[in-house]
Amino acid sequence: MSSAVRTFDPVELEILWQSLISTVNEQARALQRAAFSPIVREAGDLANAVFDRRGRMVAQAVTGTPGHINSLALGAAAMLEEYPVDSLVPGDVLITNDPYKTAGQLLDVTVLVPAWRTPAAGGRPRLIALFGSTIHHTDVGGYGIGAGGRDCFEEGLWIPICKLMAGDGAGGSQRSGDVWKFILSNVRQPDHMAGDLHAQMASGEVGAQRLATLCDTHGLDDIEGLADEIIERSEAATRATIRELDAGTHDASAVLDLADGSRVDIVCSMTVDPDAGEIIVDYEGSSDASPWGINVVRNYTHAYTTFTVRSVLNPDIPNNHGSLAPIRMRAPEGSVVHAVPPQPGTARHVVGMFLPNALLKALAQVKPDGAMAEGAGAVWTMQVNGHHDDGSPFITAMFTYAGGVGARASKPGLDACSYPTGVSAVPIEVVEASAPVRFLQKALRPGSGGAGAQPGGLGQVIEFEVDTDRPWQLNAVTSRLTEPPQGIFGGEPGASGAFQVNGEPVTTQTRITLQPGDSVRLELPGGGGYGQPTAGAGTGDQDQPAAR
Repeated sequence: MSSAVRTFDPVELEILWQSLISTVNEQARALQRAAFSPIVREAGDLANAVFDRRGRMVAQAVTGTPGHINSLALGAAAMLEEYPVDSLVPGDVLITNDPYKTAGQLLDVTVLVPAWRTPAAGGRPRLIALFGSTIHHTDVGGYGIGAGGRDCFEEGLWIPICKLMAGDGAGGSQRSGDVWKFILSNVRQPDHMAGDLHAQMASGEVGAQRLATLCDTHGLDDIEGLADEIIERSEAATRATIRELDAGTHDASAVLDLADGSRVDIVCSMTVDPDAGEIIVDYEGSSDASPWGINVVRNYTHAYTTFTVRSVLNPDIPNNHGSLAPIRMRAPEGSVVHAVPPQPGTARHVVGMFLPNALLKALAQVKPDGAMAEGAGAVWTMQVNGHHDDGSPFITAMFTYAGGVGARASKPGLDACSYPTGVSAVPIEVVEASAPVRFLQKALRPGSGGAGAQPGGLGQVIEFEVDTDRPWQLNAVTSRLTEPPQGIFGGEPGASGAFQVNGEPVTTQTRITLQPGDSVRLELPGGGGYGQPTAGAGTGDQDQPAAR
């Protein structure tokens, strides 16, 4: 029975919805288990979702980051503009890392795997859905991890929207040979790149198989009717939540500082239109694009904007095309929050993950009980490369560390937690196993959370060296070194961060060359407090043990 003309009773709809969520979750688990890159396998830096024939995101996996998943929601539609569904044949697989159409950096590669089904009445297989994934690859050539690239061409290999695999016309699939050659000839670790691409394709196939089982069980030829029901209900619920708010425009801003002393101003204006059931966020007045690779493409700005608004208003509504539609965004083209070619953006997470700090202040004027104080913002990212004593090269995958989260109305801020991204830290044992990196300390940072009626979360301290007799290089992306995370409603600020080598501050955003015996120390910021401190209120220590 075609789902395009089928109606669903509430019980059946809930069963189908949970089955669909289980399908994309299994897709994500398959990808995480098969991935070569530690940042994917250990930290969960990935996104998985299923799309209908119209390129609308219907459901997402529970794992992954908002920056990836909500960028994927827009990126898949852009890929289908170049390869419409009716032009695809069984066996085709699409790929791109176009930063301005997907997630904003060349290291994030998106793969779309179509799912096919033969109608019950017979005939040729028909595309019924697409399973998309975006993951952070270890390397795409070029500058590597960091903000030092001067334009997108210097940052690495650009893969345009193209076919990674091509159907052979008989239901089979074969490599698009030249595409694979171009990709694998331009990366430092071709085996890792090939392995991760195969993991993305395999996870899409897992999703397609599970979707076929779902359709068999419930007698569906496709998921178009189901997608309509889910998306329409999600949009209606989101608009209903917005209609409960008072009309008005609310302004806010936040300041981000970087290692070289430069500042980024994020200015936002949030307009609530309860009649239309819409929220419009406008970033007019934010800083111009930076010469460093911290610029954010529109998709990524949209991703963290919609995530922040939805998390405060009604986080229980499914995240899909429908629930994202009522949240509109404007960003000045060519600004730090709307990068255009060839503005660089490998470290765009520094600004992108900081955006909620400004937007939450605007939301606090609408729903103070759902807001939170400023936190550390972006995770600090590290990548180490050099040579072993025998001359053979080594390079780590990106490893990340988080500071404290801002306090909430009824709860302290979380300690050393990577809000808003949700990505985990790669265990130090995994980093040490991949390269001669030796960690000297990994501890919570006592007193770094801002005082308040609810205290801010603690930052952490990381120290490491590299066991080599040769010079080695560090690509590090840090922030909030002088401007501390601010408290809210009278809460006090958290501690700012520190990035030092041998006890001296680092004052550049570019790759640095270090010597044997040099020691790197990271002191990550603490979160701001919520509400006026009172006698006996927390100070951000929260009686936590200092070392881990």
